[in-house]
Amino acid sequence: MDWLTTESDFLAPLASFLTSLAIGLLIGVERERNPAAKAGLRTFALTALFGTLAALLGERADAAWMLAAGLALVGLGIVSAYHRAPSENDPGTTTIVALLIAYGLGAMCWYGERTLAVTLAIVVTALLYFKPELRGILDRFERRDLLSVLQFATLSFVILPILPDRSFGPHGAINPYQVWLLVVLVSGLSLAGYIALKFLGGPRSLALVGVFGGLVSSTATTLVYSRHAREAPAAGTAAGVILIANLVVLVRIAVMSAVVAPRVVPPLLAVLAPALLAGSAATLAFWRRLDPTSEAPVPQIGNPTELPTALGFGAVFAIVLFLAAWLSDLIGPNGIYALALVSGLTDVDAITLSALRLFGLETLAARQTVAAIALALVANIVFKFGLVLVIGGRVLARQVTLPLAVAAVAGGIGLALLWRLG
Repeated sequence: MDWLTTESDFLAPLASFLTSLAIGLLIGVERERNPAAKAGLRTFALTALFGTLAALLGERADAAWMLAAGLALVGLGIVSAYHRAPSENDPGTTTIVALLIAYGLGAMCWYGERTLAVTLAIVVTALLYFKPELRGILDRFERRDLLSVLQFATLSFVILPILPDRSFGPHGAINPYQVWLLVVLVSGLSLAGYIALKFLGGPRSLALVGVFGGLVSSTATTLVYSRHAREAPAAGTAAGVILIANLVVLVRIAVMSAVVAPRVVPPLLAVLAPALLAGSAATLAFWRRLDPTSEAPVPQIGNPTELPTALGFGAVFAIVLFLAAWLSDLIGPNGIYALALVSGLTDVDAITLSALRLFGLETLAARQTVAAIALALVANIVFKFGLVLVIGGRVLARQVTLPLAVAAVAGGIGLALLWRLG
């Protein structure tokens, strides 16, 4: 059995070196495409192997300084190469950093972090390869878009940590930290859609505009395209965007529920999944009747991470949460059902997060939570249909009626079955 032990002792280090070799070759292939770069395929492969070797020798000799010395040698070597033969097309900064990363990833392979090292190598290679695309995005990144990211960072990393993580009010439902954490969640989802809409850069397919518009605000998207249908003859285009945006709301609620209260997701899907499938089928049938060359203008929707917007949502959420807990304590689940119908008219997020919060506090059962969310969705659909009818006109209203009604009925059937079987 000694030969088995010897073979195992040989193969384990060999796996580390082979992984680091693959990492170096992966990054090196991308750098080889740049003629001005002073390091290519072989240099990156050898550098990654050198990182693994330095980690091995440092560990066996109990001399951690050897790993740091190797890193310094790699840096000095590539810097001197660019110093001897400078290039106007490639100042070398990116290649130097990439080589140092390759060395570090090689060292990680020796310390048993091969999976993480390979993952990072793929990310590094992607960043190097997609340089033109990244530069194009940054060229279209306006000052207010950067401000949106900074504002979201402020909401997440400046305001959130200083809020007290204590509960107040009925059933301890109001927790400033938890309330703001959910504000960050909603703002993050909205920011993703907002940035995506900004980078569409002009008219694009209906699907993209509808999806990203739904992520930011389905109500605002419905309002914008109802006006568009009134002012332009292409009511079908506006109807397609409105339908997709409202279907995205179902996905958005499922994501929020999975983050806030994962245990409620299975019963909630009994309502959301039928509504989404039936609504998607009806929307697809409508879609096929549209002109395939139809385009939709990108809606101009306000920045969802502005501090007044976040504070406003946080205040609405806290009020709805307080009322939900108070009414639930005063008259039972019927209280939150009534609140869901009222608050869901204009905003689904606040009552959804409130119901999920009360479910987490065991104030509401799973069925009651799902029912409150479903009622809020129905109220929201009715409100948006009213917007479409009043602002967009009867033609637009007729186009969105069947898909929205099919989704609502399918969700209602799912809720009825859940209630009966539960």
